[in-house]
Amino acid sequence: MAPSIIGSPAAENTVPIKTDSEPPRSSLKDRYPAYLPIWDYGEKYPALEPFNHVDHGKDADPSLKDLLSEGSEIQELKPTIGSEVTGIQLSKLSSAGKDQLALLVSRRKVVAFRDQDLASLPINQALDFGGYFGRHHIHPTSGSPEGHPEIHLVHRHNNDWGLDQFLAGKNSSVSWHSDVTYEQQPPGTTFLYILEGPEVGGDTVFVDQVEAYNRLSPATKARLHELKAVNSGFEQAEFSLGRGGVVRREPVKNEHPLVRTHPVTGEKALFWQVIRSIVGLKKEESDALLGFLLAHVGRGIDYQARIRWAPNTVIVWDNRGTAHSAIVDWVTGERRHLARITPQTERPYETPYIAEAEQAKV
Repeated sequence: MAPSIIGSPAAENTVPIKTDSEPPRSSLKDRYPAYLPIWDYGEKYPALEPFNHVDHGKDADPSLKDLLSEGSEIQELKPTIGSEVTGIQLSKLSSAGKDQLALLVSRRKVVAFRDQDLASLPINQALDFGGYFGRHHIHPTSGSPEGHPEIHLVHRHNNDWGLDQFLAGKNSSVSWHSDVTYEQQPPGTTFLYILEGPEVGGDTVFVDQVEAYNRLSPATKARLHELKAVNSGFEQAEFSLGRGGVVRREPVKNEHPLVRTHPVTGEKALFWQVIRSIVGLKKEESDALLGFLLAHVGRGIDYQARIRWAPNTVIVWDNRGTAHSAIVDWVTGERRHLARITPQTERPYETPYIAEAEQAKV
């Protein structure tokens, strides 16, 4: 089987083991009870319909003056990926500030904002903020707060998923992925905010898929530009059902290019997660190429950024130009509880490959 996140405890997903007809809830004391996950077994949604997405980063003021106001500070974490911002409040941004947020995230790929109030707002207000950036995605299998299926929850202790059993067959919990790429229009600007987490551990690491593409040889780039891959949600649905979980919407599969173009920056990025096969290649060929891409990204520590969670942190990333992995490494028993707002964006597309020699003439 081609490399995939399906069935991995490191993926940002939580699936219950169903023991009765009631949606499972935590039995521990909760700081954010409104964000406890439920799984409504009677909740069903129709297939997603295509929609026209407008990326607000396209017309944003490149000076970012409405985003990075006086008193704010921004620190770059790595040359091509990752920034940390303090001194602004995301929930108070004007429309111009939100546009510039989309532009900054498209440029820097992932940005951590400290001392934010998103988790303490009523959930409807948090969703109103995130909805500015695209249509909300409702995850087909994950837990969500009661009455708010648009929120995807990460909710686990260090012993969830049978981690010891999982690591008995693997050396690491790292599992690179981009979110729900099986959808016809996967997410773009994505928000993940912490509710509770371990004092040390449970970081999230991101990789710059633009730089990963840039590091490839011209011959490999040219070949990848000709290829599309089958991104499938069927295995995720089967995994959920196998654990007594829910499937809110019938699973889908979609073909997307292995190299996609960003509508704001024009950059080309690798786009290959949740893939079952590459169209037109035999299984052995497909598996070999996907294995190479996975190893290529995993070795790219010089274009990875690891974000440490702290109270009131919001991480914003562009799902179109990154992959990420949770790090399941803490052994102190604390809960890792996060909420994700996942606006969808345009259908992935590619622009023709132009050799470096020709590009230099443009």
